[in-house]
Amino acid sequence: MPFGEYQYSLDDKGRVVIPAPFRDFLEDGLVLTRGMEGCLYVFPSDRWRKIEEQLVNLPLTDAEARAFVRFFYSGAHKTRMDNASRVLIPPPLRQFAGLQEGGEVVVAGAPGRLEIWSQERWWKTIEEIMRHPPAPEALKGLIG
Repeated sequence: MPFGEYQYSLDDKGRVVIPAPFRDFLEDGLVLTRGMEGCLYVFPSDRWRKIEEQLVNLPLTDAEARAFVRFFYSGAHKTRMDNASRVLIPPPLRQFAGLQEGGEVVVAGAPGRLEIWSQERWWKTIEEIMRHPPAPEALKGLIG
């Protein structure tokens, strides 16, 4: 599982470097899509196939399921790292995540995925978590 956070700049073509510790995780290809809280999710291709299997099974009669599929799946973009370990982020996804050419981005590890954030949104999100720390029931045994 990828973990850690790394700061890079988005180049003038809309590409970001994938940090060295995350490259093996994505070596067989990847899918970029809209994530929660205004970030982008980056899934390895094999993980994305499992997600697609779950999305196909969502009920078409459920309006919330349809809305989630529109949000999550319609923005998805399959790609690979180039020889310099960069990933091109398509303009609609850059716009969604508030990423500007030449701007600072954070590439962060998460269980089963990476997240790409504008640096400004990343720190606002971290500050909000510090002000209001979540206490999910599932973590009580893990962190006390």
